[in-house]
Amino acid sequence: MAKATVTFEDINVTVTVPAGTRIIEISEKVGAGITFGCREGDCGTCLMKVTEGWNNLSEPSVLEDKILRENFAGKHNRLACQAQVLGGEVKIRPA
Repeated sequence: MAKATVTFEDINVTVTVPAGTRIIEISEKVGAGITFGCREGDCGTCLMKVTEGWNNLSEPSVLEDKILRENFAGKHNRLACQAQVLGGEVKIRPA
């Protein structure tokens, strides 16, 4: 199974995960500062900045792209609940 490396710059932690894992799942396990309000109906709170490895994430879905536009997200921002690591290395921090 393919592996990927994710670095959470806010807590200086790097982990190796299976390809296809969503960033929010990893963030919860390592205690990173990416918050989310999906369960309370506050979509867009898990906004993160991808500082390296943008190409190693899944493409934004139509829904994610819509939420990013509504939140005036920058070029390298993604929603942690939607972005999946495909392989290689990715470095992120809360937006």
